[in-house]
Parts: sequence; structure tokens; C-alpha cells
Amino acid sequence: MTTTGADRDAVAPRTWWWWGRRRSVVLDVTLAVLSALECGLEGVGFAQQASLPVPLGVLFGLLVGSVLLVRRRWPITVVLVSIAVTPAEMGFLMGIVGLYSLAASEVPRRFTAALAGMSTVAVYIVTVVRMRQDVAQADAGQPDFDPSTWYVPVVSLFMTLGLNAPPLLFGLYIGARRRLMESLRERADSLEQELSLLADRAEQRAQWARQEERRRIAREMHDVVAHRVSLMVVHAAALQAVALKDPQKAVKNAALVGDMGRQALTELREMLGVLREEPSPAGVAGPAGVAGPGPEGSVGSSVVPLAAVGRAAAAAAEAAAVGGSEGAGPCLDALEALVEQSRQAGAVVEFVVMGEVRAYGADVERTAYRVVQEALTNVHKHAAGAEVVVRLAHRGAEVAMQVENGPSDATAADAHLPSGGNGLVGMRERVTRLGGVFVSGPTDAGGFRVSAVLPVTAVS
Repeated sequence: MTTTGADRDAVAPRTWWWWGRRRSVVLDVTLAVLSALECGLEGVGFAQQASLPVPLGVLFGLLVGSVLLVRRRWPITVVLVSIAVTPAEMGFLMGIVGLYSLAASEVPRRFTAALAGMSTVAVYIVTVVRMRQDVAQADAGQPDFDPSTWYVPVVSLFMTLGLNAPPLLFGLYIGARRRLMESLRERADSLEQELSLLADRAEQRAQWARQEERRRIAREMHDVVAHRVSLMVVHAAALQAVALKDPQKAVKNAALVGDMGRQALTELREMLGVLREEPSPAGVAGPAGVAGPGPEGSVGSSVVPLAAVGRAAAAAAEAAAVGGSEGAGPCLDALEALVEQSRQAGAVVEFVVMGEVRAYGADVERTAYRVVQEALTNVHKHAAGAEVVVRLAHRGAEVAMQVENGPSDATAADAHLPSGGNGLVGMRERVTRLGGVFVSGPTDAGGFRVSAVLPVTAVS
């Protein structure tokens, strides 16, 4: 993990209001003291030239030199002060450091160029005047030599550029480097934030996938097992009612209960066998092209095995639903047998097929079968003795199914089957997953109706 600007600001809070680190305080104080001492010494000569008391010139120099203390906060002020005292031939250190601080700061480049030009002109003029005086005194006895023609201007120009150009260029370099580092830190901060958001989204997707697979397994267990167990309870209640009156019917009901129990156990054995299977090895592609589990503790290590188990459990449940034949699955052809099971349980069920019978995709036929199965299970639970009509309509681009029951028969024995309230939810999830429409609700006659329409593509 990189150390970003935000982390650095949190670790090292500002010591004072314009310094970020203690070593910056030490550096600026040291430079200000040196500048004040330099200007104080130069103030002696300034006082003598201006016919002022020496202590006043020294005090003036100390005050001017100490301005360098605020170079980080107000670099323009430092440069302006250095320009103002240039005619007094003091503040050379302040001028050099001020130009560097100005070039390295966030001051707009046009202001930097203007102040640098003013400082260069001021230093050049003072240098030219001073050199003319010195050369005139040194060469007073050589009338043939005129330093004002080329020597003084050229040498003054080189001296001025030597004093102003290096700090200005170095300050520009440091400022550009500082801005580059700041942009890199901001980019690192933004990348860390993006990675954090991606990690949160990945965790949310993983959590959603886990919940979706749990719902898938729960739905398959409910749809496959609940129907047969409900029929077993209904047959057991009928067996209890006719055991003494009609022994032959009681024997028949007992055989049906046994068959239903064996089928339910077969379905449970198939599903639990899949759930006990070991997940696929790491890095091996799972079902439907999904990669296998990743390293221990990674997001994929918990999602992919659960997804694979959910799909395998669903497949095993579908195969067991029609008698345990391997590779088979519930389809529309099995609706007649499903309706017959309800009839054997004592329910009056009418099965109506409309339109030309066709074959559809496995998902469509499986979903249609499950809707009818769960609707019949709800009739056994909540409307004992009610008459039921199961309608299946084959249309051009869709297949529709409807299960409608009348009011329950008050004379019929209630099997007292428990209900978890998940049947209608599961049917709606199945239908909407395929882009269909699901409607359920009570009828005006006091019964209940379940309707579903699925978009289909006929299989030749």
C-alpha cells in the first residue's frame, strides 16, 4: 500500500499555519537569521551613504532580512522587498531565496515572469552603476580605457544572470516536480478509492450470488419434496378414515403412501448426495464456464462452489421428480401423471389442454410443470375437497397454464398440512426469471386461481 497525500497529512499535521514539517521551520528560521545578519552588516554602509545613524541602518537591515521568514506564505512580498532594497545594495541572499521560492510556488507564471524581470532589471542597474564607480576609480590614470563602452554592460549582464537565473530555474524545476508528485499522489488516492469500491461491489455480488443459490436450493427442495409429502399426508388421512369401513381401499391407500414415501426418499437421497460432493479443484472451470474456487479466503472460493452445488442439486431434483431416471427432467408430458396423483389422493381434478401440443425448451417445460405442481400442492393444503381445473394452452409464442380451484368442501377431512408461505413466491421467481407473467389471487366464487404465461421458442 502506498503512502498517499491524505495519509501523510494525517500522520504529520502542520506545526504552524504555513509550515508542514519541523525541518521546514528550522530551514526558514535559519535562512531568515542569515539574511537578517547580512542585511544588518550591509545596513552599516547604507547608513553611512545616506548620512543616517549606524544603529538605525543596522536595525533597518535586520528588519528587511527577517522578511525571508514568510517566503513560503508570501513569496511575492519577499521578492518585492528584495527589489526595493536593491539600490541600497543589501538583501542579495533574500533576493536569491525569494526568486527560488516564487518560482517553486503556485503563483501564476505571468506574475513570476514579471517579478523575475523586475528583479533582473534592478540588479542589472545597480551592478552597472557600482561597476562604473569601481572601474572609474581603478583606471583614473588610464585615459585610453573607457569601460562604459562594452566591459561594464557585458560583465554586469553576466553577473545579473548568474545571480538570478540559477535560483529561478531551480525553483521552476522543483515546482514542476512537486506538482507532478502531487498529481501522482492524487492518482494513487483515486486508484485506492476505486479499488475499494470494486472490492465492495465484488463482495456485494458475492453475497447476492450466495443468497441466490441458497434460494435456488430451497426452491428445488420445496417444489420437489413438498408435493409428494403433501400427498402422503392426504393419503394417510384418507387411510385413517376408511381403515375400518373399506379395508380394500385402505390397502390401496397404504400402497400409495408407501410409493409416495419411497419417491420422496429417492428425491432427498439424490439431492443430499449432490450437496455432500466435494467442490471442484481450484482453478478448474465450473459449470457453464464459471471458474472454480480461488485461494482460501477469496471471494470466488465461497461463491463458485455454492453456485455449482446449487445447479447440481437442482439438476438432481429435476431428475428425481419423474422417478429418479438419470438425465430426465419434469416436462409437460408428465402433467397427466401429476394430475392423476392428485386424483388418487381423492381430489376432483379436470385437466384441459388447448392448442396444438408442441415441445419447448427444458427451462420452459420445467417451469410450467413446477407451477402446476405447486398449485396442486396448495390446493391439498388449503382447499381440501375442492374441485380443481388445470388448463394448459399452447399459443403461438407462449404457453399458458392455469390452476383454479373452487371453495373447499366443508365435509372433507382437513389434513392440517403446514405452510411456510413460500410456494407462491417460488412460482413467481421461476416465471419472472424466464420473462413471463405470474398472477395469483382469490376468485369471486370463493376459490383461488394461479395463472402463468411463459414466452417460448418451439423445439423441432
